[in-house]
Amino acid sequence: MPITNQRVAAHRFLAGMYEDDYFPDRVVDRGSDILLRLCARVEADRPGDLTALYALTHAATEEFNELEAGSEIETTAREEIGEAFWFVAQAYGFADADPEELIAPREW
Repeated sequence: MPITNQRVAAHRFLAGMYEDDYFPDRVVDRGSDILLRLCARVEADRPGDLTALYALTHAATEEFNELEAGSEIETTAREEIGEAFWFVAQAYGFADADPEELIAPREW
């Protein structure tokens, strides 16, 4: 499903991680894919409230938890990933989303 939100479609997720040689592009690609799937889910499900949005972001956070297995998501990555979740919430009209709650089940 193509992303219809123009703000999201024009956004490059995890750009800072792509620019840092520490992070292999193939791993960052997987993280970016998780975020794009989250956006597709938000567009398909159209969550009506924060509880519904958090259910979607928590599922995506669990995917990052699985991605993290075998390698440690360090501080720079944690911040960039957290900011990406915040961007998604803002882009889809959830200005009052709690940044910590968006990624509450994180293990990183």
